[in-house]
Amino acid sequence: MNGTVSFMRSLSFTHSLVPKTLRSSRPLIQTSVLAVLLAASLITSPAASHSQQVASERDTASHLINGYEPKWWKEAVVYQIYPRSFQDSSGDGIGDLKGITQHLDYLQKLGVNVIWLSPHFASPNADNGYDISDYRAIMADFGTMADFDAMLAGIKQRHMRLIIDLVANHTSDEHKWFVESRSSKDNPYRDFYFWRPGKTGPDGKLEPPNNYRSVFSGSAWQFDPKTNEYYLHYFAVKQPDLNWDNPKVRQEVFSIMRFWLDKGVDGFRMDVIPIISKQPGMPNLTPEQLKDQFAVFAAGPHRDEYLQQMNREVLSKYNDMSVGEAAGITLAQEPELVDDRRHELNEIFNFDAVRVNRRGRKVEPLVLTDLKAIYTNHEKVLGKHDWDTVFLSNHDNPRIVSTFGDDSPEFRVPSAKLFEAMILTLKGTPYLFQGDELGMTNYPFKSIADYNDIEAKNAWKDEVETRHTLSADQYLAELRGSSRDNARTPMQWTSGPNAGFTTASAKPWLAVNPNYTTINATQETADPKSVYNYTRQLIALRAKTPAFIYGDFKDLDPKHPRIFVYTRTLNGDQYLVIHNFSSQPIDYTLPDKMKAGTMLLANYPRHENSSMILHLKGWESRIYKQ
Repeated sequence: MNGTVSFMRSLSFTHSLVPKTLRSSRPLIQTSVLAVLLAASLITSPAASHSQQVASERDTASHLINGYEPKWWKEAVVYQIYPRSFQDSSGDGIGDLKGITQHLDYLQKLGVNVIWLSPHFASPNADNGYDISDYRAIMADFGTMADFDAMLAGIKQRHMRLIIDLVANHTSDEHKWFVESRSSKDNPYRDFYFWRPGKTGPDGKLEPPNNYRSVFSGSAWQFDPKTNEYYLHYFAVKQPDLNWDNPKVRQEVFSIMRFWLDKGVDGFRMDVIPIISKQPGMPNLTPEQLKDQFAVFAAGPHRDEYLQQMNREVLSKYNDMSVGEAAGITLAQEPELVDDRRHELNEIFNFDAVRVNRRGRKVEPLVLTDLKAIYTNHEKVLGKHDWDTVFLSNHDNPRIVSTFGDDSPEFRVPSAKLFEAMILTLKGTPYLFQGDELGMTNYPFKSIADYNDIEAKNAWKDEVETRHTLSADQYLAELRGSSRDNARTPMQWTSGPNAGFTTASAKPWLAVNPNYTTINATQETADPKSVYNYTRQLIALRAKTPAFIYGDFKDLDPKHPRIFVYTRTLNGDQYLVIHNFSSQPIDYTLPDKMKAGTMLLANYPRHENSSMILHLKGWESRIYKQ
């Protein structure tokens, strides 16, 4: 019955996209059609194949909206949960699956309809779960498979969906495949990974097979004395890369995917998925290529072949969604992965916007014209067969309000609201990270001991302790604003001890931000003017406004250094969105003698309807119906 409710909601939304003249002219026919479709959904056997469900969905969504094929994942609002930091239910200081289940009502009330769960699999935690030792088991810190099943059932009961991380470029070195692989050169699992002999350097010492660098510092090759060969690891030493050129590896990954999809999971966020195909022969990179290794890593000759096989053998059989983490993929290359005629992925994460003010580790002041140009370029390059994502945060990036906005006491709330409004009114599926809806901020890190992230600690050893390229103060100054740990501090639920994340006597796995006494979910859910409740209003507005999903985007003033003003237009309906990206008030005249229209939502309690001149406060954001 839950599926039927979701199905009827989908029909209701599609019905709202039909022109009013058609909706009102044949009400009896519409009612009959809906009745027939509902009856069919009720009598369909639970054992009906996934392919029949997919075919049925295609039949009911055969019409296009502004040239786009309607899909549930295009209309979704996705909320990412980093389970280690969300809620500890056991008192051990580590978030877990039961903790997530406790807060499903909170997420349902917020209005999100898809949860993306960061890795929950068995792992020794060299990279906080992105080093998987068993893809069919739950990390002991997070609970049991029964806990996962209860969480999933709770999500479905609330008419939400769940996607999980698929980490298939690499495994843990404790995975049984790698344990076998490293045991001998003739082991059947040897070529599940990349093994190469070293080479003799000018000084007569053994060197790695090539000059690939690990993302987490040092060589991407690790010598293993058991067989006197090196194995490849683009990331940590404990994360050996899988050999996708081996068809047995691909079939193992596909089997894992089916296992979770058959449990009821609705799709996958695919970790660093473009780099699964390695360069033939793995020659040394040129000095120019070393400046952007991922551009090389993501251009393997079999990347699209393997993704199309994944789609053909797994993804196309389910009513699922797939979104790829696509470092190394340019905007121009994006359609190669997401054009629906190519049958690879539904969406990817393009990092142009989230890294627009980053220069390596350094976070620089945002240049608004650069950010606006990115969204305009996306509108120009991506066609009707492509679909975009909109995000400025995740578990790998610092907090939005501290990175792009103003986290001062005066402007934290309005600037946090502004960014939620922007993300939820731009074109593409919006992704929110836990705590965004509260306006959570970066943590006041003081020393390297405060950090947990393997990337930060390895770079400290390399740059500060070994090569001495930076002083300790220089390194920490750069890291403070960009560290991934800024996003990973525990969720702030209450003003009580440990922010309600864990018990008062427990030590959280990562320190709680000391501002939890004023920034927390209990306070914000009760305050109608909070970031949380404003985000609720924005999600509700998007859900009932097709133009914010399928409508055209146009930047009206791309060269203005402080104002981002744009329209979303669909079937004659036009909406104006305007943001002041500064703490200074501004009197802004709309271009081309345009009038604002009727205000729908704003982050300050002021109304200026049908005006050509708008008097905007610092970090003010407004949405109008024209």
